[in-house]
Amino acid sequence: MIFNQLFDVKSSTYTYIIASDKGREALIIDPVIESTEEYLNLLNELNLKLVKVIDTHIHADHVTGLNELSKRTNCTKIMGEKSKSEVVDIKVKEDDKVKIDNIELKTIYTPGHTDCSYSFLMNDRVFTGDTLLINGTGRTDFQNGNAEDQYDSLFNKLLKLPEKTLVYPAHDYNGKKFSTIESEKKNNPRLQVNSISQYVDIMNNLNLANPKMMDIAVPANVKGLTLNQL
Repeated sequence: MIFNQLFDVKSSTYTYIIASDKGREALIIDPVIESTEEYLNLLNELNLKLVKVIDTHIHADHVTGLNELSKRTNCTKIMGEKSKSEVVDIKVKEDDKVKIDNIELKTIYTPGHTDCSYSFLMNDRVFTGDTLLINGTGRTDFQNGNAEDQYDSLFNKLLKLPEKTLVYPAHDYNGKKFSTIESEKKNNPRLQVNSISQYVDIMNNLNLANPKMMDIAVPANVKGLTLNQL
């Protein structure tokens, strides 16, 4: 299997390129629009045909490359059914399958960071978007975020996956590339709570500044702007 994890320094975003082998179909998860050429060059080097692109949610800290990649490659744009994006081709719901060749991703609805947050489970790994981060969890104070919903997404869905499941988030701010469900259960400070009310209290008192790109990124991602429209 081809598995590439790419990092955008400006927004600390991880983008994932997945394919079964050289010369085969590929999919991309959480692309950043400024890195479009990098993705296309890598796809070309590996002789891959991009057929599907996924955003785990409407991002607030960068403009997605979802629509730009589709314009350039005719790939299918996929998000969860709660997404407000106006350019998505397929909206998946809980337990749906996204397939390319012999690779299959199962959709898990994991709201909390936003009301349109979805995670994608692929065999031994899960792409958690901003729901579960490495030693953290995504903020819940905008885009219809909800700390109670996030608690349910974490404790009743993601943390019930096998402990050896690899965790690949949409962001990391400390140079970490992946984790495991087991490690997050043991070491993630936000998960060391005894009740939903404890978790809600933590999340409701983070007092974080809004992402610098939020006023630009959210409407751009809803409209699906391309490079020449920015």
